[in-house]
Amino acid sequence: MRHRHRDRFTVVGNHLAQHPALSGLAIGIGVRIQSLPDGADVSVKRLALLLPEGEISIRRALNELVAAGYLERRRVALGGGRYATRLVWYDKPGAPTRGTSQPAAPDSGSPPTEAVPGGGAVPGDVPAAVRADAPPLAPPSGPAAAILARLRTVDTRLTLSCRDVQRLAPAVDGWLALGIGSAQVTRTLTAALPPAHVPIHHPARFLAYRLTHLLPPPLPAETPPGLPLTPLVSCGGCERAVRSHDPDPLCAECRHAKDRPAA
Repeated sequence: MRHRHRDRFTVVGNHLAQHPALSGLAIGIGVRIQSLPDGADVSVKRLALLLPEGEISIRRALNELVAAGYLERRRVALGGGRYATRLVWYDKPGAPTRGTSQPAAPDSGSPPTEAVPGGGAVPGDVPAAVRADAPPLAPPSGPAAAILARLRTVDTRLTLSCRDVQRLAPAVDGWLALGIGSAQVTRTLTAALPPAHVPIHHPARFLAYRLTHLLPPPLPAETPPGLPLTPLVSCGGCERAVRSHDPDPLCAECRHAKDRPAA
């Protein structure tokens, strides 16, 4: 019984769905990856949480897709002796990508969609998927983007992709609009981090939580200065201290005694 899907569907070529050399698990994971948006997390650990198969089986299936040309692993240098692995998915291996006559060549200088902190890429543990025909993101700029990009210099676990920086920059702008300096924003985002041996699997979510829940309130408006106090002077009748602007002040009792004879 066939049904024509009008939303929430994925077009998969029979060259993948009926591939004679791929295992059923490799075909299923390939369809799963092709149905995801650009930049989705498809690491082995992430797929193991979504699928009933274990990490070893998933890793073998990914290796099958690499051998068949559907996946391409790119090792990207991050500087400082650190590397990350980037995954490129080809909807149809060998077919020209959008706007080109040949498949896109590996670009080892492109920033990874989601970097693996710690100084190296784990073979087979691909952190994110990127379509080969996806347009490259423009490098983020501005004070907020600079603050977010420099967080990895404080702790490599806070390495963010260009997409993450663009998504978090408006929240940082909100902090800057309150008159909070960039150094204070950095201290707030990097204070009391988990121990160094504990990984931060989703640094963008971690920082988004802090930016939202630790946002201080705006400073209250300055109150106008109060009226000057009435000077403290001595009563002209009994020398008691009274507050008055009268050049010849009298306290309440002396004023009452003075007014009584007239009454």
